[in-house]
Amino acid sequence: MTTIRVLIADDHAVVRQGLRTFLELHDDVEVVDDVTDGAEAVAAVREHRPDVVLMDLVMPGIDGVEAIRRIAVERSETRVIALTSFLDDDKVLPAVRAGAAGYLLKDVGPQDLVRAIRAVYRGEALLHPAVAARLMEEVSGGRRRSGGGDALTGREREVLGQIARGLSNKRIARELGISEATVKIHVSNVLRKLGVADRTQAALYAVREGLVGPE
Repeated sequence: MTTIRVLIADDHAVVRQGLRTFLELHDDVEVVDDVTDGAEAVAAVREHRPDVVLMDLVMPGIDGVEAIRRIAVERSETRVIALTSFLDDDKVLPAVRAGAAGYLLKDVGPQDLVRAIRAVYRGEALLHPAVAARLMEEVSGGRRRSGGGDALTGREREVLGQIARGLSNKRIARELGISEATVKIHVSNVLRKLGVADRTQAALYAVREGLVGPE
């Protein structure tokens, strides 16, 4: 059985302890450390090389957004789920842009949190529906990309639609009846042609262009 190594970053001791206590009840999750701010989170990622980080956004010193940005640069293999108490936090959209693979509110149910950790570990993108809606509002007011989507092949547009559903490469391969290696090539081509940095931005493009509706 695969064990998912998780790092918790939150400046509230009660939150850290509560998350650790619950997560350690699951055989496939190991909490490697818990830290109190963004600087400690970045250092802990270097030391422990976790698979997933649960990152509070409002912390003293280096906040969660900057920590996510640094982790994305230093260790792209580590996936970060941003956690916050308030949807109207002005750090929501910057966290996604910085490279967060998932975004959840702290009122998420315990089992939903574990499912989110597993999904992000598999390479899936995960956004709270209300966060996705806010992102859609923002990008809908922006300028459309010139011709990026037009350059996609039919198969690449299918793959983009699956990315927008939050599916991993393995799931996309099963859905489309092609190999995972072929999916990786298509995903790389999609990101290059759209001029986007990651799957989350590709998913937002797909929704904006009407390839898939927001959940």
